[in-house]
Amino acid sequence: MDKNNNGINLIYFFKAVQDKKRVVFSVLLVFFLLGLFIALTSKKMYTAKSLFIPQTSQQNNQGGSLGGLASLAGINIGSMSNSNDISPSLYPQFISSIKFKKKLAETKINLDGKGQTATYAEYYEKLYQPNILELFYKFTIGMPGEIIKFMRSAPPPIRNETNSAGENTFEQISYEEFELFARMDGQLSVVSMEEEGVVQLSFIMPDPLMAAQMAQSAESLLQTEIIDYKIKNASEQLKFTENQYQEKKAEFNEIQSRLAVFKDRNQNIVSAALLNQQDRLEAEYNFSFSIYTELAKQLEQAKLQVSKDTPVFSVIQKVSIPIQKSSPNRPKILLIFIFVGVVSALGYVALMWIIFNLKRDWKNID
Repeated sequence: MDKNNNGINLIYFFKAVQDKKRVVFSVLLVFFLLGLFIALTSKKMYTAKSLFIPQTSQQNNQGGSLGGLASLAGINIGSMSNSNDISPSLYPQFISSIKFKKKLAETKINLDGKGQTATYAEYYEKLYQPNILELFYKFTIGMPGEIIKFMRSAPPPIRNETNSAGENTFEQISYEEFELFARMDGQLSVVSMEEEGVVQLSFIMPDPLMAAQMAQSAESLLQTEIIDYKIKNASEQLKFTENQYQEKKAEFNEIQSRLAVFKDRNQNIVSAALLNQQDRLEAEYNFSFSIYTELAKQLEQAKLQVSKDTPVFSVIQKVSIPIQKSSPNRPKILLIFIFVGVVSALGYVALMWIIFNLKRDWKNID
């Protein structure tokens, strides 16, 4: 019984669709024209990509010939820690930092066909020309946001809070930088392909040359940030050891000079007091020499640690100027709008048909 009723309902529904065919075709036409408008007015975008393999310290040769040479100098490379490797899955966190975005926004790009250069920030703040679709969005859906932006009070002046080392305590950005960084978030992408063991970096721009330049700059900045972070501890240890080494070297040279002068002045004099003083100077010399020698070994070990901790990025696919646009996919946009149009038209007919049946049933009850 239910199956028969469902079959009858479907027949009545398709009859309702036929009766409302003008409405259905009108809705389809509206969505078709809207999809065609968006597909034709969407700005072309180009994506520049690069692929590289991040080399971790575990992947490096543990010692090798360098380790053999270092062991002769009393340096044990094998004891150096490898626990501070940075997982490629954390790379997106580096590009999301304000510090990284500020540096990337200062990238100089050549404006194709215009014979001039500008930074990424200058291009979008002064030179970028939005298309019809962007202007339409700005003055329709985006109008409330523009009104709020116009009516809001001026931002408070940026104060540079510094610590004892003279470094800024907090990162502050302006409203303009906030909007610029939001745009950058949609253009820059870093994806870690863990199964393949590679990292893909891509940058989207409305010009292929600009896309390649920004992708290359982002790749260089990302690798620099990772290297600086990775060798931070080792670099600080190297700096401390080098300072101690220079101090002890100066002390050793001064004691060595004093001992040499003492021996030159007292070559032909035999005295128990002088021999006792010479013994003290030689003991001081030997003690200073042992410290100086040990610090020299530690200094070389610290240098090797910095070199060992520095990650090496093997580039598989260098950044190249894209030939084909990555978006928009006009046929796909048109098909999506046609599909939405069909669903909307059938949904409208179904709603009207349900309302009609409900009214009819209500009258029958009365």
